[in-house]
Amino acid sequence: MRDISEALAAHLAGDATTVCHAWRVTRRDGTVLGFTEHDRDLAFDGTGFLAASGFRASESEASSGLAADAGEVTGGFSSVAISDADVAAGRYDGARVEQFLVNWQAPDQHVRLTVQEIGEVTRAGGAFRAELRSLTHRLGEVKGRSYGRRCDAAFGDARCGASLAGRSEAGTIRARAGDVVLHVSGLFAAAGAYRYGLLRMTSGANAGWSTDVQDHAVAGPDASTALLTLWLPPPLPLSAGDTFTVTMGCDKSFATCRDRFANTLNFRGFPHMPGSDFSYGYADGETVHDGRPLFA
Repeated sequence: MRDISEALAAHLAGDATTVCHAWRVTRRDGTVLGFTEHDRDLAFDGTGFLAASGFRASESEASSGLAADAGEVTGGFSSVAISDADVAAGRYDGARVEQFLVNWQAPDQHVRLTVQEIGEVTRAGGAFRAELRSLTHRLGEVKGRSYGRRCDAAFGDARCGASLAGRSEAGTIRARAGDVVLHVSGLFAAAGAYRYGLLRMTSGANAGWSTDVQDHAVAGPDASTALLTLWLPPPLPLSAGDTFTVTMGCDKSFATCRDRFANTLNFRGFPHMPGSDFSYGYADGETVHDGRPLFA
């Protein structure tokens, strides 16, 4: 139920209205931006809403049930508002979008119409198009655990319990071979230590961006010159001199948890779960039944 102030209700009940739409976008990093379709800037609730931003919404449908309603917004890239680089870097993924109906003659007279999240974002011709998803779309997400031999915890989180202290290093990009292969310096861990780890850029055009590491190899006479292969290419080209931090990874196997991290008490997989071949086996007189596992 929307709470409409008496002043706005009286204005809407009049013969002529002076209303427009405004949108407040809150990114996951805390950055707040405001836009309006009006021809002058507006301000209310501590947010400034920019006019002439090219920001506009398409038609959308709202249902009374729990169905995930959807719509979209479009806009042009602007250096003072939304930049192509920010969209490419994924800084608007999952951002919260609030839509308001505002009396532009008295901006304090406003009502919030919807609260949605930005889904898929596409870019073309100097503009962007963003899908808006209602908050009920989260109810359709598959959650829970499944039985598997490998651990399903994120390395270093509360469920894993392994400490990340002393298991990360800072490095510098020296050169790149393609979009995902980097020649770096400043790493002293043995080859493979950062395989399946996490790399986070700390400077350059991709500062703040992170991705998983596919492979880690030593590319010189000592470990300080290394070769990192990323799972995903960065949104913007990386340059020599860009800095990063990289954290050790885990392949989620029981052997790695036991031998490398001594963390078997927190292993969140089922390493002794029998495979499909075991289900076709049978007991015979030659099998030794002394309580040991019958499967590897």
